[in-house]
Amino acid sequence: MSRRSALRARLFRLVVAAAASALFAFLMLPLVGLVTATGWSDLVAGLKHPLALSALRLSLFTTSVSLAVVVVLGTPLSWLLARGAGRAHRAVETLIQLPIVIPPAVAGVAMLLAFGRQGLLGRWVSPDGGSIAFTTAAVIMAETFVSAPFFLQAATSAFRSIEEECFLVARSLGASPARVFLRIALPLAAPGLVSGAAMTWARALGEFGATLMFAGNLTGETQTLPLAIYTALESDLRIAQALSLVLVLVAFVFLLLVRGGAARLSRHGERGDRRPAPRREERLHGA
Repeated sequence: MSRRSALRARLFRLVVAAAASALFAFLMLPLVGLVTATGWSDLVAGLKHPLALSALRLSLFTTSVSLAVVVVLGTPLSWLLARGAGRAHRAVETLIQLPIVIPPAVAGVAMLLAFGRQGLLGRWVSPDGGSIAFTTAAVIMAETFVSAPFFLQAATSAFRSIEEECFLVARSLGASPARVFLRIALPLAAPGLVSGAAMTWARALGEFGATLMFAGNLTGETQTLPLAIYTALESDLRIAQALSLVLVLVAFVFLLLVRGGAARLSRHGERGDRRPAPRREERLHGA
């Protein structure tokens, strides 16, 4: 390599490192500011605040339910999208990504017009004349609406990454479509599914706009942790800082656990791929 080529390569590495460092610093500085500005006494005071525990409990409950709904219903949908290649499949895949790009406030208004008392399905959802809006169920629905596309996108990509040969071998050995899905597709796509579930939960935990518009901000019933931070910010900045730090810590710990689980699943899948082919075929046939 000539001196000029070496200089160009070094300059390129410096530019890439500078750009990467600039973005990383931009993303980390607000978090560093939050941690350094919130003392231990402020954190303890925030946890003792009446808004904190009820909002944290509600957030953990609603995000867990919404995640379960997304995973149970979204996994089959992602499988169908991954296996299909027609215009209808592409249209559906485009439509289900809309909640990612529309503003959360618009999502909340849309849900009111669909499920509110005077909404499109209001009379069927609440035939007794009540309304599902401004209830805990509305929180779960709002979180599911805004977070589901993240799981669907990750799960569809994970299913598509599986080599078609795996399915062909399984079917040639007599495996039913259900067994192909349960014994081959799900284990091989598990790391992507887990990562998608983590992003889904994190998005649901931080949801604000759609929840505020569709479920309101009722303490103990619809006031999630982001809404509690918004409420505390109007009266006491220290409480808002403490609740914000709690939210960041909960999300960070959860993501660490999930990423560790996804890595173990990936390593397990790689070890399975290194098994001798005849044994794998026997296992498929036995399935």
